[in-house]
Amino acid sequence: MPDIVIMFFLLGALAGVAKSDLQVPKAAYDTLSILLMLTLGLKGGLALHGQVSWQLLPEVIIVILIGIAIPLAVYPLVRKLAGLNPADSASLAAHYGSASAGTFAVALAFAEANNLAIAPQTTLYLVLLELPAIVVAIMIYRKVTGSTSKASAIWHEALTSRGVVLLAGGLLIGYWYGPEGSAAITPLFLGAFKALLALFLLEMGLCVSKHLNPFPLKHWRLIGFALIAPLFLAFIGVSIGVALGLPQGSSLILGALVASASYIAAPAAIRGSIPEADVGLSIFASLGVTFPFNVLVGIPLYYQLLTWFSA
Repeated sequence: MPDIVIMFFLLGALAGVAKSDLQVPKAAYDTLSILLMLTLGLKGGLALHGQVSWQLLPEVIIVILIGIAIPLAVYPLVRKLAGLNPADSASLAAHYGSASAGTFAVALAFAEANNLAIAPQTTLYLVLLELPAIVVAIMIYRKVTGSTSKASAIWHEALTSRGVVLLAGGLLIGYWYGPEGSAAITPLFLGAFKALLALFLLEMGLCVSKHLNPFPLKHWRLIGFALIAPLFLAFIGVSIGVALGLPQGSSLILGALVASASYIAAPAAIRGSIPEADVGLSIFASLGVTFPFNVLVGIPLYYQLLTWFSA
C-alpha cells in the first residue's frame, strides 16, 4: 500500500480534474512550502550535528558534478529531440538539473517507512543539486545567445533564491544547535513533518490537474522526455550511491533527487534570468509529468532497482 501522504496528492489531482472548488490559498501554500523546506533543512542539520568531516568532501564534489553534468546533457537533448528553442531548452536543463524538495520529502518518508538507513549528510544532496544546474543552464544560454551578463550576478540570483536560503539556513541552524539546543522547536517542525508534506502534496495535486486538463498532446515529445528521463537519471543516481558505499536510504534518495526536476527554485531563477523562456512549459514537464511519475511510480521502482543492485 502506498504511503498515506501519496493519497493526498491523488486527492488534490482528482479534485482538480473534477473541477471542484477546493483550493489552497496562496498565502497558505507559501507558508506550507516555507515550513516544509525549513523542516527538511533542520532535519539534515540535526543529523549532521557532530558528524561533519573531510571524508565527506569526495561525496560532496561528486554530487556537485552531477548537478553540473545533467544540464549539459539535457540542453542538447531537448533542443534536438523535443525541438525547443535555446531559451526553453536552457529552462528545461535548469529544471531537470536542479532537484525537487517535494520529491526529496516523499523519498525521505518512503525510506523512513521502510526502515532504510540514511546517512546524516543526505539533506546536503538537495542543497548541492539546487545551485549548480541553475547556474550552468543560464551560462549555457548566455553563451549560445552571446549575452555578456556577469557570472557573479547569476550566482547571486541562484544563491539568494527562497528555496536555497531556507534549506541551507535550516541546515546550518540545525547543525549549529543540535538536538538539545533545538528541542524547543523540533516538536513543531519534525513532529508535523508528515502532516506538512500531506498538505503540500494536496496543493501539488491541484497544481498538476491544471496542467493536465486539457492534456497538451501537442507536446508529446516533451511528455516522452519527462517520463523517460527520470528512469535514466535515477539509474545513474542509484548507481553512484551504491558505488560510493552509501546506506540504502541515502542511495534511494540520491536516485530520486537526480531523477527529479525543480518546480520551485528553478522557475523563479529562470523567470529573472531568461525572460524569453516559456517557464510554464518547464513547469508542465517537471510538475505535471515528472513529479507525479516519481511519487506514484518512480520511487518504489527505484527502490526495486536498489534492491537489485544490493543482491
